[in-house]
Amino acid sequence: MFEVKDSDREVFKQELADFLPGRIFDVHVHIFDRASFRGEFGPTDYRTKFGGKFEYSDWLAATAQILPDRDVYANIFGLPDRRTDRDAADRFTGLQVDGEHCFGMALTSPDDSAAEIGRRIAANRLIGYKPYWNFVRDKEANDIRIFDMLPAPLLELADERRWIITLHISRTGRLADPVNQRDMVEACRRYPNITFIYAHIGRAYYRSNVEGFLSGLAACSNAWVDTAMVNHEGVLEYTFRNFPRERIVFGSDAPIALLRGKSVEINNQYAYLMGENYAIGTSLHDPQSRIDFTFFYYEQLRAIKLAARAAKFGGTEVENIFFNNAYRLFKHIYTLNYGENA
Repeated sequence: MFEVKDSDREVFKQELADFLPGRIFDVHVHIFDRASFRGEFGPTDYRTKFGGKFEYSDWLAATAQILPDRDVYANIFGLPDRRTDRDAADRFTGLQVDGEHCFGMALTSPDDSAAEIGRRIAANRLIGYKPYWNFVRDKEANDIRIFDMLPAPLLELADERRWIITLHISRTGRLADPVNQRDMVEACRRYPNITFIYAHIGRAYYRSNVEGFLSGLAACSNAWVDTAMVNHEGVLEYTFRNFPRERIVFGSDAPIALLRGKSVEINNQYAYLMGENYAIGTSLHDPQSRIDFTFFYYEQLRAIKLAARAAKFGGTEVENIFFNNAYRLFKHIYTLNYGENA
């Protein structure tokens, strides 16, 4: 059950209210329902917390509490799980898209043909793809490359339609992995009409994983990054100083971001300190409940605030990161595909 405590409200009031702009566009929101999932959720699966479903309306209800008096926008997509019925998930996404406050992406697998994915996107008025490494069946996670997740026919179709791809890269080294470094730049150059949003700043959750590894992408005008689940102000500050600010967008990774906890750097690694008994990635728990945790969502906003101040952001730059950059991009691609009055 999602609950906002008095201590959470105090965090917002004292630390975030004066920093956040009036409009916030979250480009990284997962939605799901029982009808599009084959299987059961275990007791430590974070989806159990939300009763096995999380709709756009649930996100709106949550953000109304944690982001009071803000006008919120979202880019939504389903759960990248092998047990997800991708066709059903995309239909569920499409039902909630309005092309103004809510935009959506299709889940894609290398098993999907270009014709099939094109049909799903058009039928549901979506604006791109959300591939994921676990849809690749014949390789271990550390061997999976971008072009394994996205075969040429899917990339060619996205390039033709000028779609957006939100890409969660694989491999242990993440952003710093030399194969990923080459492939990310190659994808941008080979398919210049696709906007690639590298999720989680290329999964660079700790400082040494980002320092020195953004220059190749920074030189590609169609490479963007989102900030989803990055709690580390040092990673964010480095990104704000070394990546074009007009191509950085805010993302939360809700509903995971609505759990209580904080991501921390430990000896050139990272782990999730969890205030609830759910497992996400490398999780460390507080079994005696001695720590009063707030939401990952707030920890992300705290880190962005510190990084923005260190990078000497002005008010307009803060508004751009939280709203303008994303809205211009998503509205443009939606209009390009579906028209002004869609």
